[in-house]
Amino acid sequence: MTAVGDIRGTTTDRRAVIALLRRLRSGEGHANPLPVWEEMRALGDVVRAPWGGYFVTGFEACSQVLRGRNWLVPDFAWQERQPDPERWQAPATQEMTRTLIRLNAPTHTCQRRALGNPFDRGTLEALRPGIAALVSELLDDLAEELRDGEADFVRTVGERLPVRTVGRWLGLPPEDYAHILDFTHRQVYAQELLPTKSELAVSAQATLEMRAYFTELIRHRRAHPGNDVLTGWIHYWDAQYPDDRAAADQVIYDLTMFITIASLETSAVLLTNAVWFLTQDPSRAAWLRAHPQHIDDAVEETLRYDPPVWLNSRVAAEDTVLAGTPVAKDTTVHVLYGAAAHDPRRNPDPEVFDIRRGGGHLTFGGGAHYCLGAALARLEARELLGQVLERFPTLRPTAPPTYDTSRVVFRRITSLKVTT
Repeated sequence: MTAVGDIRGTTTDRRAVIALLRRLRSGEGHANPLPVWEEMRALGDVVRAPWGGYFVTGFEACSQVLRGRNWLVPDFAWQERQPDPERWQAPATQEMTRTLIRLNAPTHTCQRRALGNPFDRGTLEALRPGIAALVSELLDDLAEELRDGEADFVRTVGERLPVRTVGRWLGLPPEDYAHILDFTHRQVYAQELLPTKSELAVSAQATLEMRAYFTELIRHRRAHPGNDVLTGWIHYWDAQYPDDRAAADQVIYDLTMFITIASLETSAVLLTNAVWFLTQDPSRAAWLRAHPQHIDDAVEETLRYDPPVWLNSRVAAEDTVLAGTPVAKDTTVHVLYGAAAHDPRRNPDPEVFDIRRGGGHLTFGGGAHYCLGAALARLEARELLGQVLERFPTLRPTAPPTYDTSRVVFRRITSLKVTT
C-alpha cells in the first residue's frame, strides 16, 4: 500500500466529518469546541479525513504519532512526492518548511543540537526577574485602562508580554514589536489545514515583510554585535559555514524567524485563556489566590482544556497500523490536540476545568519536535497569574473572548474585555 486511496479500515461518513469541521470553524465551535471533540472521538481513534489521510482523536494514538520514530513531519522531500506538488509552492508554505517544525533527521537533529536547550533552568532563572518586571509594567497599563471601567486584556497584556519577552531575549528593537505582531498574525494563515487562495495571498505578503525584516535584522546585528542570543547564533553558524556566508545567513534567518513568531500567538492564547478560565468563576480565582502553590497546576489545566494549537500533522514513514487502522507510507495524519486532551480514558470528566486534576496533555507535542519554548511559556503564564491574582482580586470578564474563526490550526483570541 503506497497511496491513500489503497487504504481500508475506516468507513466514516464523509458528510459527518465535514459537518464537524464546519462547526469547529464557527463562532460557537471556537467558544466551546468540546462537543465537536466528543463527537469526533465517537467516530474512532483514527477518523478518515474527507480529502484523504486521517484525523487522530484518542490520547494514546496521538501520543504514539507525536513520539514515534516512524512518523515524520511533511518536509520538502514529502511535498515533492505528492501528486499535487503545486499545493505546497506558496511562498509562506515554503518559508515555514525550512524551519524546525518541518525538518526531519538528520537536518533537524543538527539544528536542535546546535541550539541545545535554549530555555534550560539556568536561562529561565536569569530571565525570571525581567519577565516579572515586564508583567508588572503591563499590569500597570491594564490598571490605567481599567480606570475607565473596562479594558481589553488581549491588547493590553496578552499579546504584548510574549513579544516583549522574546524581543528582549533576542535583542529585537522595542519599536519593532507592533510590526512583528502584525506580520505574524497574517503569515500564519498558510499553516492552516486547507488555506484559501485569499488566505495564501495574505500570507505571501506577510512572508515578504517577515523576510525583509529578519534579513535586515541579521545584517545589522552582524555589523553591530551585542550581548544577546542572536549574536551568539551568528558567531556559531558563521563558524559552521566559514566559506559560505549565504548558508549561514539562511540557517540564522530560519531560526530567528521561527522562534520569534512561534512564541507569540500560542503564548498569547495561553495567557488569555488562563485569565479567562480563572476570572469567569470568582470562587476559582479566590481559591487559587489562597493556594498559590497550585498556580503551575492551573497553567497545566489551561493548556489541557483549550490548547493554543488545535491540530498538527505528521506523515507515515512506512506502512504501519495505528489504533487498528492500516496507514500507508506517506499518508498524512492530523493530530487533534483538543480531542486527545478531552479523551475520558486519559482525563476523567474532561469537560470539567479542574486545577487539581493532575492529568495529562500533549499541547507541546512530543518526541523530537517537542516545543522549544514550552518552559518559557509556562514561566510567563506562572508569573502573570501570580501577579494578576495579587493585584486584581476582583478582575472579571465582561464578555466571553472573541476569536479569529477562520482558523482551525493556530488559535487566536482577538479580544477579552475585563473589568474590576
